[in-house]
Amino acid sequence: MTVSSAPGKVYLFGEHAVVYGEPAVPCAIERRATVTVDARADDHIRVQARDLSLDGFTVEYAGDTAERPDVDVPEGLVDAAMGYIDAAVEQARDAADAPDAGFDITVESEIPLGAGLGSSAAVVVAGIDAATRELGVELSKDEIADRAYRAEYDVQDGQASRADTFCSAMGGAVRVEGDDCRRIETPNLPFVVGFDGGAGDTGELVAGVRDLRAEYGFAADTVESIGDIVRAGEERLYDADPDSEPTADLLAELGRLMDFDHGLLEALGVSSRTLDNMVWAAREAGAHGAKLTGAGGGGCIVALDETPETRTALRYTAECRDAFRAELDREGVRVESSGDGTAAADRGDA
Repeated sequence: MTVSSAPGKVYLFGEHAVVYGEPAVPCAIERRATVTVDARADDHIRVQARDLSLDGFTVEYAGDTAERPDVDVPEGLVDAAMGYIDAAVEQARDAADAPDAGFDITVESEIPLGAGLGSSAAVVVAGIDAATRELGVELSKDEIADRAYRAEYDVQDGQASRADTFCSAMGGAVRVEGDDCRRIETPNLPFVVGFDGGAGDTGELVAGVRDLRAEYGFAADTVESIGDIVRAGEERLYDADPDSEPTADLLAELGRLMDFDHGLLEALGVSSRTLDNMVWAAREAGAHGAKLTGAGGGGCIVALDETPETRTALRYTAECRDAFRAELDREGVRVESSGDGTAAADRGDA
């Protein structure tokens, strides 16, 4: 039995625009998905899922995910969750040259499903790591990130970017522009996350932006403007000392750029009333800036505030189901325990 975990993420800047080759800066946070994999003697896959904003389900199947679990959750979310697990299994089988390998898989997550915090990327990254290790193969973080991206690309019908999976595999803050992915050193930014209890349909939201870009030139310009915001933000991050607390000037400038970014995402139609209300609650509480994170349509916002005020304000906001501080997770994917029952040290980049 092998257990691996990987972190979720928030977008400081750049969601949606990253799909069209613009840069993005996602940051891993200390909320993790944990995947336990135990090899089977046959080619069946048995999946037990817990804490994915679901009541939990168990399903066993061979070859496809037709045996959909009966849970009181939107069908698209469960189908997507099953699809990501399936895709991770196929990537692990390919990496280990074991096309008929079967597994018992348990998924436990601190990350709400479909809420913009990278739950699918974390599950796929941790799943590939655990399954390949269970088959006797250890992959570098770079290869896990690449295979996890290919898994998400297949599930999302070619609309995925490398941002979520690269961030989850590597940890810390990363900069992604097309196939150019790299870590960037940043101070510990004071993230506060608000969650409305809902979830957006990533495929539908991405398709909506694509249609707007095709129909209106100013919508395409809006996407490019988000890329300009990312470039301005990363310049400030490069000038910051990663070993010191972020300065007031840095937080103020990053916050202003986050506010601009949210306004452009709202113009592209990917926000919602609940997300907007949480964003304004955070700003009125004194946050340096606040914006939606992820695909939008419902789910989470992220704010910058080193004080307790934003978290308190969000908890008293009617639209907010949960609010929490999210520390930067610099570790990325890690193995929690291996077949001999001992904890393993984090691998370096190969």
